[in-house]
Amino acid sequence: MEQTFIKIDPKDSVVVCLQPKKKGDIIEIDNQRVTVNQDTPAGHKILLTDVSEGTDIIKYGYPIGHAKQDLKAGDWVNENNLKTNLAGTLTYTYQPVDEKLDIPHENRTFRGYRRKNGEVGTRNEIWIVPTVGCVNGIAEKLAERLRKETGEEGVDAIYTWHHNYGCSQLSGDHENTRKVLRDIVLHPNAGGVLVLGLGCENNQPDKFEEFLGDYDHDRIKFLVTQQVDGDEMEVGMDILRKLYDTARQDQRTEVPVNELRVGLKCGGSDGFSGITANPLVGRFSDWLVAQGGTTILTEVPEMFGAETILMNRCKTEQLFNETVSMVNNFKEYFLSHGEPVGENPSPGNKAG
Repeated sequence: MEQTFIKIDPKDSVVVCLQPKKKGDIIEIDNQRVTVNQDTPAGHKILLTDVSEGTDIIKYGYPIGHAKQDLKAGDWVNENNLKTNLAGTLTYTYQPVDEKLDIPHENRTFRGYRRKNGEVGTRNEIWIVPTVGCVNGIAEKLAERLRKETGEEGVDAIYTWHHNYGCSQLSGDHENTRKVLRDIVLHPNAGGVLVLGLGCENNQPDKFEEFLGDYDHDRIKFLVTQQVDGDEMEVGMDILRKLYDTARQDQRTEVPVNELRVGLKCGGSDGFSGITANPLVGRFSDWLVAQGGTTILTEVPEMFGAETILMNRCKTEQLFNETVSMVNNFKEYFLSHGEPVGENPSPGNKAG
């Protein structure tokens, strides 16, 4: 008989519908029969026992929130009757989990682009990086002209990293912009970069160039439009053509997988994310780390509510304390602006 629901963890108080359930359908599980009280979409939760208002709802073996009202076995548990447990900053206790994953080292490789400084890219692209938002338009026109002229043949893509910053910013705000732009310019996925400045911005191009440190002058070029004597589009195209000719000669080579770094980004969630894509990404992360590689969680607010699971996997107490600070500092950022900690998920994520 085809399975139409799943109980993810023995401690769970809900099952997840693998197919839509109709009112009156029967769920047989753990020697009990539960009658479905409402039509329930696939991916959504059905309660297995009566609970009173304030009772934690358990999924994946952990509380995912609490009931906003008294609920009956068979009820559809959703964003309308479930409320987050998330609150302000919390006190955490280091309780490391000694999890033996037993993942063998496989000595695998991937095909990447080895750069002059030893870094490795997974793509080979031409980038135009404005120092300030004022030159976004020129940057976009340059990228479009180069795409039409070359057809992007021999490179993976031609992009502009347009943004609205680089001027009218002060202190830490300005410095954060410079750091982000620096890391983009130096990223190994770029086979060639044109740093495009205006000239009068806070993020002065000459100071930004110093901020890059020791960089590959064959791959990273600067153009300040206010210093061009003539047509800045033609000067920019001349520079881009040379960068393109250099980048298109690059070839992929075999690189040990321990040099692979993968950034993880949240997308639109649904009821199956937690039993399909997310565990797959987790297993992949465990495997890659066991090979000496790196995966990076990129959205701290997406950790809220599950941060204790992450903290319990910290290898040392110092790393645990750093993780606690990261989570609580981000919560304090929300609270300092009068925003609730538990309202980061979008309506679509909540509904899913």
